[in-house]
Amino acid sequence: MTNPIEERLTHLEIKASFAEDMLDKLDQIIIRQQDQIDRLTREVQWLSQHTPPDAATAPRNLRDDLPPHY
Repeated sequence: MTNPIEERLTHLEIKASFAEDMLDKLDQIIIRQQDQIDRLTREVQWLSQHTPPDAATAPRNLRDDLPPHY
């Protein structure tokens, strides 16, 4: 017969391991989202610096104005 305290500790270790895995996944999601925010911020900054003043009146695909590395 196993010790109830050992069973409880094993159960808690499994829960802790699961929680750590979930936190790691959440960290990865946050990092990816922050990278996307940074990329979009750079795109907006680039567009704001390279868009002619009359661009608001001329409909067009802004993606065409992005530098090649985007």
